[in-house]
Amino acid sequence: MVEFSHTKKIGSAGRFGSRYGRKIRVRLRDVEIKQKKEYKCPVCAFPKLKRAGTSIWVCEKCGAKIAGGAYTPETGAGKVVTKAIRRVIESKSREI
Repeated sequence: MVEFSHTKKIGSAGRFGSRYGRKIRVRLRDVEIKQKKEYKCPVCAFPKLKRAGTSIWVCEKCGAKIAGGAYTPETGAGKVVTKAIRRVIESKSREI
């Protein structure tokens, strides 16, 4: 008898089988893919930034520890704030 793998379409959330509903399993799969992905380190620019815990990201190359989002190193709100700060700094440097 052949055992079926429940991970063809749903990925790592296949471990739940038919429980909890499709939408929730798809959302979980997407979150797990984001948090397992290696990101680029903002310090050394090497793609070895990995999640160490909730909102803690560690570069495996340079050892830098960064506080970020729970599932990604930089949140959407963080990107907006960074852009706003950059604009303010640029506008002040133009005035001088």
